[in-house]
Amino acid sequence: MQDWWTRRADESPSIDEAVISAILAGRVQPGMRLGESMLAEIFGVSRTRVREAMMKLEARGIVHVSARRGWFVVEPSADDARAAFHARKVIETGLLMSVEAIPPAAMEALRLHVEEEATIVQSGSVHDRTCALGDFHIHLAEALSNPLLTEIIRDLTARTVLVSMLYQSVDDAASSNADHAAILDAMQSGRWAEAAALMAAHIDQVEAGLDLSARLDPLAGLKDILTPAATRPSFSRSPS
Repeated sequence: MQDWWTRRADESPSIDEAVISAILAGRVQPGMRLGESMLAEIFGVSRTRVREAMMKLEARGIVHVSARRGWFVVEPSADDARAAFHARKVIETGLLMSVEAIPPAAMEALRLHVEEEATIVQSGSVHDRTCALGDFHIHLAEALSNPLLTEIIRDLTARTVLVSMLYQSVDDAASSNADHAAILDAMQSGRWAEAAALMAAHIDQVEAGLDLSARLDPLAGLKDILTPAATRPSFSRSPS
């Protein structure tokens, strides 16, 4: 597998990886329908190819199929959210505890990424910040692990992005950027146990920024529109 820090920027992603990337960038919402015909036209492939990609994403827990309605991005429940963050913490901290060195080129690229993060956090859009902060974890996994673990972390990160959309994340992007820098400092100094502890605290902090008890009702607006006038609260008019 080609190292992420030497990969060509103009390489075209596969359909499934394009969907994951769009989720990580915050451009794809939970519950969004992914029409086979639409995707086939966008990517210039057959619907069979699109269906194959969707089946891969379904196996990875990113989309689900509804009979006669098509493919939809998953909408994680509160329990799904807790499980995703727990899995990320176990895998990412375990990964940091299992290595003793990182390629110098990878460390330099991670440093540059964190510097770019800081700039994006200050002036970028919410989508850009989401993408940059999520990419740190994926790039770190690619620098330290095998392709299978990298794919797992990429999928889990995408799921936690969807969770943040559903449960109103109040995570401080600047704090996350500082956490990433501190993790790299510990790694570069060979303090791998400290790096793992910092990673665990960082993931816990991101999860703590979610209100898993108060998911937004996606039908709230429609319910208000369709509520009969007789059942709505009445307000008496002041005498003119």
